[in-house]
Amino acid sequence: MFEHRKVNQLKAAKGNLRGVTTMVEFLTGEFFVQFFNGLIIALGIYLIASGLSLVFGVLGILNFAHGSLYMYGAFFVFTLTRHVLGSVPGNFWIALIIVPVLIALLGVCVEMGFLRPIYQADPLYQLLLTYGLVLVFGDLVKLLWGAENLSVARPPGLEGTISILGHLFPSYQVWVLIPISLAAMVGLYLFLNHTHLGSIVRAATHDREMLGALGVNVRLLYTGVFAIGAYLGGLGGAVLAPMGALYPGMDFDIIIDVFLVVVLGGLGSMSGTALGALIFGELRSFGILFVPQFETLFIYILMAIVLVTRPQGLLGKQVSGGH
Repeated sequence: MFEHRKVNQLKAAKGNLRGVTTMVEFLTGEFFVQFFNGLIIALGIYLIASGLSLVFGVLGILNFAHGSLYMYGAFFVFTLTRHVLGSVPGNFWIALIIVPVLIALLGVCVEMGFLRPIYQADPLYQLLLTYGLVLVFGDLVKLLWGAENLSVARPPGLEGTISILGHLFPSYQVWVLIPISLAAMVGLYLFLNHTHLGSIVRAATHDREMLGALGVNVRLLYTGVFAIGAYLGGLGGAVLAPMGALYPGMDFDIIIDVFLVVVLGGLGSMSGTALGALIFGELRSFGILFVPQFETLFIYILMAIVLVTRPQGLLGKQVSGGH
């Protein structure tokens, strides 16, 4: 009887040890892989969402056409690398420098030609106008590039994978997406919090009329901020272009995710956008692991809870939408 009891205790101990080992393997294996993948998703979506959040925080306009700027960034990279630069060495890197600037100039044209006259209008009209721009931009994409899916090749040397803690991850995401997104995040923080122009931009989110009274060219400020937001959208499109197919309608797909991020974190809050992007990325990554058929369900549930309990978002503050 005693020996039989010892055998059972030994089996139970081995079972517990096996359970602990399995848990450790999960934490160091699947958990790390999904967390890192979630971080990649978060940094990619932040690169795009930060421009939308910045524009709303200063101009008070929820630019639905921001997804179109992202889409044009991706298609411009395709055109430059495939047809303009061709076999020029480093053609992708050259396009990565040129394209966001071109999108920023496009953003300036949009702001001056369409948005500036309706700053005083009801937010509903602003949203309808930017939605109309989405339709126009979408038809132009079909006209210029066709309706077929296109692709951008990854730069030479970054087509494969890299091992991190014994797990393989795409080299492009590790060496291009992550550094550029982090650089954009740090650059925005330094610009907004440690430069004179950044302090003017932050002041514009609180009291626009006072800035005008102090002699600041508010119109030029709005145009500059919109150009920065467009630059970030175009940069996001350029960086993410080699990571998936390019197709008409990709602007609708991305703008939904971007709205989720900025609403969750707080409209107009850059730190909230970063937090919202991180939550979005991790929930999507772990959702794919545990409940793949409902991978986006968790983020919608969380957003609904946040909107009910904290309508301005996790880190958002009430901002005025008029001018």
